[in-house]
Amino acid sequence: MESKIYLFGASGHCKVIIDILQSNKQSITAIIDDDPKMKQIFTIPVIYSGVFVKELGQKFIVSIGDNAIRKKIVHRIGSDYHIALHPTAVISEFSTIGAGSVIMAGAIINADAVVGQHCIINTAAVIEHDCKIDNFVHVSPNAALAGGVTVGEGTHIGIGAIVIQGIKIGKWATIGAGTILIKDVPDYAVVVGNPGKIIKYSRNYE
Repeated sequence: MESKIYLFGASGHCKVIIDILQSNKQSITAIIDDDPKMKQIFTIPVIYSGVFVKELGQKFIVSIGDNAIRKKIVHRIGSDYHIALHPTAVISEFSTIGAGSVIMAGAIINADAVVGQHCIINTAAVIEHDCKIDNFVHVSPNAALAGGVTVGEGTHIGIGAIVIQGIKIGKWATIGAGTILIKDVPDYAVVVGNPGKIIKYSRNYE
């Protein structure tokens, strides 16, 4: 029996996932959302989460861009997850993509890279060989990670950021848009600039 695909979260990010799945001729049964006023996105019905009933054969993608909220919803659903891969993404057969992750148009994921569960690899982002990306990470459009970079859980790498080879980024860190990262980053750090410098720490994610 073919699985029914549901998206959780009627957001702007949801619209992009719809486009990815439809580009692969995969149908979406419905979108689930906590707002009872939402009725549909494009032609896809939105079901209020308060009345949604889980059944066997359902697969989900949490279609929320915020890493912390995405993690909370994943723990709340506790079900099987689908992977969304845009047909224009270049993904090595020797790479690994975790359940619930979304790989967007023009992204490149090279050999022996590991992308964890419920990650977003956004439009035209580059994940080079031997990178290891933990769960709930968001790599924004046009960001580039050179070979052997490791990224901890929940980290957000901003649009156009560049990370040189071998850098280690901790969990729930934020790398600002356009940052050039040439040093390791500890947990919870917020880093901006060229070269990237820590401007504060934030523990508001977990």
